[in-house]
Amino acid sequence: MHHEEQSFTLRFSLEATFPEDYEGEEDELAWAENWETRVKPDIIKGIFQTLKAYPDWAARFRNRGMASSEEIEIVLEKDFSEVSHD
Repeated sequence: MHHEEQSFTLRFSLEATFPEDYEGEEDELAWAENWETRVKPDIIKGIFQTLKAYPDWAARFRNRGMASSEEIEIVLEKDFSEVSHD
């Protein structure tokens, strides 16, 4: 069976800016926790909702050993193996 792959990367870089008198980690990284617990799950949910509009593509997660806080890989697969060549 022949198999082809191509990659596309969508990277988010998180940054927070604080006032000059900020001592560091006073908020216990609440801004990063907000990303992990609210924003990121909503983005992922939105991606999968969008992909439902394309049923010829199967979407799934793939783990390549990175922590989910650092990387989430979504595999999109289009299967042509059942296509008749008559």
